[in-house]
Amino acid sequence: MANWQRVDRGGQRDVLGEGALWCPRDRAFYWVDILAPALNRLVLGDSEVTRWAMPEPLGWVVSHAEGGLVGGFRSGIARIGLEPLSVGARKAVEAHLPGNRMNDGKTDATGAIWCGTMDMGEAQASGSLYRISPDGELAAVDIGYLVPNGPAFSPCGRWLYHADSGRRIIYRFALEGGDARKDGVFTVFDEGEGCPDGMTVDAEGYLWVAHWDGGRISRFAPDGRRERSIAMPARRVTNIAFCGERHERMFVTSASIGLDEPGEFDGALFEVDSGVCGQPTTPYAGPVA
Repeated sequence: MANWQRVDRGGQRDVLGEGALWCPRDRAFYWVDILAPALNRLVLGDSEVTRWAMPEPLGWVVSHAEGGLVGGFRSGIARIGLEPLSVGARKAVEAHLPGNRMNDGKTDATGAIWCGTMDMGEAQASGSLYRISPDGELAAVDIGYLVPNGPAFSPCGRWLYHADSGRRIIYRFALEGGDARKDGVFTVFDEGEGCPDGMTVDAEGYLWVAHWDGGRISRFAPDGRRERSIAMPARRVTNIAFCGERHERMFVTSASIGLDEPGEFDGALFEVDSGVCGQPTTPYAGPVA
């Protein structure tokens, strides 16, 4: 019996679904279609899906404490208002690297944003991992990424997980007072497993990882042991988020980009019966522009 079901979107599929976010204030699951580019919202109460066109590639969104969202666009970070839609002025992150764009980002329990950048063509290791503090200070944490993905945080707040999908590696960082120290390699995917993509940590401290070109999601124990895998009907599975009042509902995004003949489920959104609950999300409260 399948552990998943497809969310009905009236036939809509994503080019590159990513940036999975649960927003309890809106009782909604948000995710981006990076290269469409578009922002999607699923309201849990009535299952209504809304899709807004974006002005440029959008890699991630997080909630803002004052309402609306903050988005990581190709040209920088901006506030996003909804109903009516508005996109504020972008705060540049890598103006010196015009070929780069944002790719995946989340807030930690303190409300700091952790986000990655990458070369649009995936040809150069010009990407970096950044932290935006709760008061808006931007700092580079790690450099030299091909395709950064994650990040995800342990319930105790001591560990950050972050992947370089281009190298099939998930790293673990030790966190202390806003500083991050690379603690080593958490796990490496074999070629047959695809590449580690978006991820999240459940309430028990286990890391869930989407497999790009692997057609599954996997759950890893804190010691790096693979505890289970759930097969998915999409080949390029991209991100995971726990949603709902008890964070008991898991949603999984996927992509159709680069597939000569996308199948029925490539680029679809799924709800998965994981059997576990996730962690609360914390909004960002700092300045943007």
